[in-house]
Amino acid sequence: MSAALFRQMTRLAVVLTMLAVGFAPALAQQEQFSSPFELPKTEATNTVALADRLAALSPRVDPNEAKALAECAYATVTRLRREYRMFGTPIFNNFLVYHGLRKRGYCYHWMADLLVPLDALKLKTLELHWGETYAGTWRENNCLVITAKGQSFDRGIMLESWSHLGHLRWRAVLSDEDHYVENKGYAHRVLGRSASPNALGSNHSVAFQKNTTAKSKTGD
Repeated sequence: MSAALFRQMTRLAVVLTMLAVGFAPALAQQEQFSSPFELPKTEATNTVALADRLAALSPRVDPNEAKALAECAYATVTRLRREYRMFGTPIFNNFLVYHGLRKRGYCYHWMADLLVPLDALKLKTLELHWGETYAGTWRENNCLVITAKGQSFDRGIMLESWSHLGHLRWRAVLSDEDHYVENKGYAHRVLGRSASPNALGSNHSVAFQKNTTAKSKTGD
């Protein structure tokens, strides 16, 4: 090997080494925040929009946490939609659950089965809240509300899927036509019973007909 060729190969090796060192941190960061969730391609735009909206709750919100929460939420609801075998209308699905033709599918089932994996993210800049409206009546509906850490419930973004036949929808709490309030106690109960989800809420109200007898969560 000639001296000139040796010098050229040495310079090339130095350049490649410098490039490798320069790219390593960026690649490591990209791998660290790669998504562990199976996201449907049809929800890609919605996932990004939700992540952006959550990040905009406060300058203190970590965008990576917002992204992880959005991806987990859409992936989880997609999985639950398959597991629950949604069919027809939300009320008709309640009818199927009520008569034992489906195991889960009430509004509180959706939110309980979503709360558990979101809680497992161990969020530091976002907080999870259980929301409900018309509690204890045939009109009861439940949602999850996401706020920046320390923010009040009514400043959050609500996640809900039952009324949309298992498709995740989100909006500001104050923009909803119904008045939702927080139920901290039930959120704790859901997480405490997460090892046995079928034990959750056997006495919730069932909203498939108006004359259904109203029963509250406190009777669980």
